[in-house]
Amino acid sequence: MELNGQAKSYDELFATFRWNTPGRFNMGRDCCGRWAEDRSRFALYYEDESGHTEAWTFWDIQMQANRLCNALHALGVRRGDRVGIILPQRPETGIAHIAAYQMGAVALPLSHLFGPDALEYRLENSGASVAIVDETTLPKLWQVRERLPNLRHVIGVGGAAESGTHDWRRLLERASRRYTCADTSADDPALIIYTSGTTGNPKGALMAQRTLIGNLPGFVCSHDFFPRQGDMFWSPADWAWTGGLFDALLPTWHFGMPILGYRGRFDPEKAFHLMEKYGVRNVFLFPTALKMMMKAVPEPKQEYDIDLRTIMSGGEAVGETVFEWAREKLGVTINEIFGQTEINYVVGGCAAVYPPKPGAMGRPYPGHRVAVVDDSGHVLPPGEVGEVCVQRGDDPVFLLEYWKNPKATEEKYIGEGKAAWGRTGDLAKMDEDGYLWYQGRADDMFKSAGYRIGPSEIENCLVKHPAVANAAVVGAPDEARGTIVKAFIVLQPGAQASAELEADLQQHVRRYLAPYEYPKAIEFIDSLPMTTTGKVQRRVLRLREEERLKARREG
Repeated sequence: MELNGQAKSYDELFATFRWNTPGRFNMGRDCCGRWAEDRSRFALYYEDESGHTEAWTFWDIQMQANRLCNALHALGVRRGDRVGIILPQRPETGIAHIAAYQMGAVALPLSHLFGPDALEYRLENSGASVAIVDETTLPKLWQVRERLPNLRHVIGVGGAAESGTHDWRRLLERASRRYTCADTSADDPALIIYTSGTTGNPKGALMAQRTLIGNLPGFVCSHDFFPRQGDMFWSPADWAWTGGLFDALLPTWHFGMPILGYRGRFDPEKAFHLMEKYGVRNVFLFPTALKMMMKAVPEPKQEYDIDLRTIMSGGEAVGETVFEWAREKLGVTINEIFGQTEINYVVGGCAAVYPPKPGAMGRPYPGHRVAVVDDSGHVLPPGEVGEVCVQRGDDPVFLLEYWKNPKATEEKYIGEGKAAWGRTGDLAKMDEDGYLWYQGRADDMFKSAGYRIGPSEIENCLVKHPAVANAAVVGAPDEARGTIVKAFIVLQPGAQASAELEADLQQHVRRYLAPYEYPKAIEFIDSLPMTTTGKVQRRVLRLREEERLKARREG
């Protein structure tokens, strides 16, 4: 894979790109082993909430990964076996990933925020034989341990070293630091990431060793040709998710560059402090995090000595307000990106080559053929709303399959073979310049008063109001009018809910958007239901409204 860092236009950047996916490829070797020969090359700076800090070179990571490979092998782990990694951002998380990849096992990253039921389903469905936990995740695992017959071993990190677990430190101390990386095909399985659909049980996306290669064009472009001299990466995105792994940790290590790992809850002032302390130059921040930072520290350069080079954001629309704040107050143009676990990092911005359009998702990144299509797989003309799809071709970014779910795998595509379109479930329209404009999830769209409405534009408008910290919009069932636009509002500190504010917010939307888009109902709430990756769960709000209507009818 080669990107033309000297390209002067989008067309030149796209036209000169070619995939060069090798037949044999291993992410462990690619992201660590080949850099470990330089014993002075730093891979990870680490800090936790208590202020404890560590610094790790690629050599340090590799030696520990080798020891873990030998220890896992002694416990019976073989090629293709699933290894659960239930850890927050910490050195052992990165070590466990490198070890799993280089021995040909299948990493199973699981969020440390998952409750017992969520852990049980994923560990049972995947058939994981080993789980690596710390003191925050072990108690939740113990609640379901007896219902996981395939789980033979639990390895405890830090405070999780207790009776019934293998102590990580002692296990690795006894293991050899010499290990030969497995000779894996680029198409060999490397990890399973569970992604929740709108209905049914979570699906396990089985990803190949080559998946990293498919993510690199988007990563490089969204950080204006990463790496540059002095680049230093950080993201609060959990390393258990695609956003933390393929948008942060693994591509940074692919280029032999350092990343900051922070174990602690996200706090806007702490985020600025970390960027100052570690000289962070490149960040991936969810829109929710950026909004919090903007509200908490409106003039960041007056309070912190920071020198960011790039900001990438994704998961939700950033919105013009945050976009302009970053450009004016941080001196950085945010590059928004779009993708999903199964087909990640396929669309976005690259301000170094083509100008952003605030509010747009961006343009297809080199190597990815992206189009707006209808249910039959026909490419729609500019201006028409359809599903964002990616053509399979030779693109290495695609998942191998959904674990134990052939029906879902089949439904993921329109068509057959290399000509097949991979479905994202997201709606958009493409303009004449090739920029995509997000219209919402297919199941987030709704009709009200005869109009087809997407929530994103209304939410972005509401957030511009000085009293609003965050907002979510859904189509709420209404006995008299069928479906109405309803907004759930999280207020800024100091703002008070009132009938007057509600009317003002409605007028605010009417002033900037179409008359049919203003919220007919507004509810003020303390917080929005969010996924662990920072996306608003509008489905939860819709279901809440349906239950309320049902209760009113029955009452």
